[in-house]
Amino acid sequence: MSHANAPLTPTGRLRLARCIVDDGWPLRRAADRFNVSVTTAQRWAGRYRQHGKAAMVDRSSRPTSCPRQLDRRTERWIMGLRVSRRWGPARIGYRLRLNPATVHKVLTRHHAPRLSWTDPATGARLRAKPAPRRYEHEAPGDLVHVDVKKLGQIPDGGGHRIHGRAKGNRIKKAARPGTAFIHNAVDDHSRLAYAEILADERKETASAFCARANAYFVSCGITVKRVLTDNGSAYRSEAFAAALGPGVHKRTRPYRPQTNGKVGRFNRTLEQEWAYARPYRSEAERVAAFPSFLHTNNHHRGHTALKGASPAERVPNFCGHNS
Repeated sequence: MSHANAPLTPTGRLRLARCIVDDGWPLRRAADRFNVSVTTAQRWAGRYRQHGKAAMVDRSSRPTSCPRQLDRRTERWIMGLRVSRRWGPARIGYRLRLNPATVHKVLTRHHAPRLSWTDPATGARLRAKPAPRRYEHEAPGDLVHVDVKKLGQIPDGGGHRIHGRAKGNRIKKAARPGTAFIHNAVDDHSRLAYAEILADERKETASAFCARANAYFVSCGITVKRVLTDNGSAYRSEAFAAALGPGVHKRTRPYRPQTNGKVGRFNRTLEQEWAYARPYRSEAERVAAFPSFLHTNNHHRGHTALKGASPAERVPNFCGHNS
């Protein structure tokens, strides 16, 4: 859009064109009079001859054709993944083999709000939050995040996700199957995860899990130097310290769970892509699907924090890398 005091506002263009077309001024004389180039004077005079006064306004600068623009079907896939999965541009780009910047432009063009401005469960718009401070340790094993995720077990025959809320909520308290405790250990640098579904979160259970997790990381060529946990009683016990061995034990600051946020993010992935990914008929069926989820997460799932790479690609000489 032209400036209000520019020499060639729509009114100025009209005066220039009339001098050339109606009054017969030479192009060079009219160009000097209005302080523009001869080419500009010729362009506005030509438009005036063809379309009259209406042609003196600004035209859109959009090209007549965009041969490399994404087709509508791909754009619908992008918006469908954004709405159904609530993925960001990087995750969508890795899934559809597109540049994340291209996906971002599509989301912006369709006025999709930022994920940080929406509720993860409902997608409702929230107030914008400041960007979090992120960090990453330089090598595998420099820091391992450990936590426990609790999930209600599924009764035989399925719960409310199969039968609906009305029937699922009528299960008697005495007949409810109980709680599953998923113990997780996630490497900070590579996001490589080791997890087990156990019966409780007592110190003996947490300590034994820590020893097995350490053995797993060693088998992958990773030496665990530091472990980060919350301040739960199991992690403050002598049994856990003994299972930890020479590794340094760090604890999160009280009431600051985001310090251990990387294992928290793994817990969310665990919920979305395994625990609640589909309706299960029993707890045994869901438990049977857990090893497959864990293998996919470590070997095949592209992580946005790793620029689309899998954890296995971040660990040198990782066993089973090509599985």
